[in-house]
Amino acid sequence: MSDEYRTISGTGEGYYTEKRSKFLAFAHHIETADEVKDIVAHYRKEYYDARHVCYAYMLGADRQTFRANDDGEPSSTAGKPILGQINSNELTNVLIVVVRYYGGVNLGTSGLIVAYREAAADAIAHATIETRQVEEIVSHTFSYLEMNSVMRVVKELAPRIIEQQFDNTCRIVLAIRKNDAALLRQRLGQLVDDQA
Repeated sequence: MSDEYRTISGTGEGYYTEKRSKFLAFAHHIETADEVKDIVAHYRKEYYDARHVCYAYMLGADRQTFRANDDGEPSSTAGKPILGQINSNELTNVLIVVVRYYGGVNLGTSGLIVAYREAAADAIAHATIETRQVEEIVSHTFSYLEMNSVMRVVKELAPRIIEQQFDNTCRIVLAIRKNDAALLRQRLGQLVDDQA
């Protein structure tokens, strides 16, 4: 598995109109499924007079956690096309909500699919796409005498320092790119061996 994934930072907004129906799309960066409920509830409240609030999301670097919701539209005409745009852009940790205002003219299933797909695509086009690394957390406990050796390894491998505690017994918690985690553990483990 790659230790990189594509996501968006912040939010992106999109718009599509067809036969007087308006489709407002909002793309959000998310980290958990719990965030989805709050964001969707926000749009349901803000656009209380809209006919449908449909959405799809994808989570995890492995892109295995996802959901699509048609919110009363004919089956697979809203959530699936939104999810399709997330997939075709190879994104994850993304939620796209599309709010539909009915224009009085039925669009038919193919028209709905196109409308939701295009609205979602426009939201993605107006978002900032970035590549991020999958990180692993490495915790290491050491004696105060090993401080310089530990900090040398930290400087060489450049993990992100999450937490550090310096006392008689010291502890450091680091986040590093998943592919480099084994090397970091090995290098820190060797320091203990060198002291013995």
